[in-house]
Amino acid sequence: MPSDTTDSATDDGDEASETSADVDGDRAPEKDAIRECVWDALEAEGVARFPFPPHGRIPNVAGASEAAARLADQPEWRDAATIKANPDAPQLPVRRRALRDGKRLLVAVPRLRSDAPFLELDPAVIDDYDAATTVSGISEYGTPVTVDSLPGIDLIVSGSVAVTTAGDRIGKGEGYSDLEYAILVEHDCVDADTPVATTVHERQLVDAIDAAPHDVGLSLLVTPDRTVRPETVSRPDGLDWDRLSADRIEEIPVLSQLQP
Repeated sequence: MPSDTTDSATDDGDEASETSADVDGDRAPEKDAIRECVWDALEAEGVARFPFPPHGRIPNVAGASEAAARLADQPEWRDAATIKANPDAPQLPVRRRALRDGKRLLVAVPRLRSDAPFLELDPAVIDDYDAATTVSGISEYGTPVTVDSLPGIDLIVSGSVAVTTAGDRIGKGEGYSDLEYAILVEHDCVDADTPVATTVHERQLVDAIDAAPHDVGLSLLVTPDRTVRPETVSRPDGLDWDRLSADRIEEIPVLSQLQP
């Protein structure tokens, strides 16, 4: 049986690792500079793990399994029956642990380009948790779920490129994680009290990030060595239609359905 380690050459790279420069992504020059700095450091210091290079994606890192185990020791995890997680490589141990702990797992389809934009993994009906939680396995084992059919979500786990101890987060710059959160808010699947966590390496912590109003703040960040709970967290209370281009609305069915 495969182990929880994400150091090996599995298929668990990003579902879409290229970056995007569209207006509703997150391509502020200051954030791009932080991304490049973190990606460069992870590569130069030997912290990055397959897939390589770490640039342009949520980077896989040494200690991902240990961070996942630490997250699973937290009350937010123990209290959660349904967890939404990202499909990226460093959170593979998180997804596997969720199924092994009997938790329902929700993962967004690539770029939300489906009328059923989430896939549900139910541990009660899956016989191979290791296979089901890889990128290809999520599509094979997951059941498509429309937003109207989504259950309440008890915990969100997001992948990160860089974070601060104040709870600010930078992803790879395409804006999908924040967009997914806003869509879930619009459908009453999450609210301001829903915990949002990330698992990262210590080298991904930075001093400051200039957060935007649409950025989803973290209530819990976990490294292999420590757990941080920021005191205050800022999050959007729904979709900001002024930031969404006509092209993106057209590309994502759920946005077309929600558009005022």
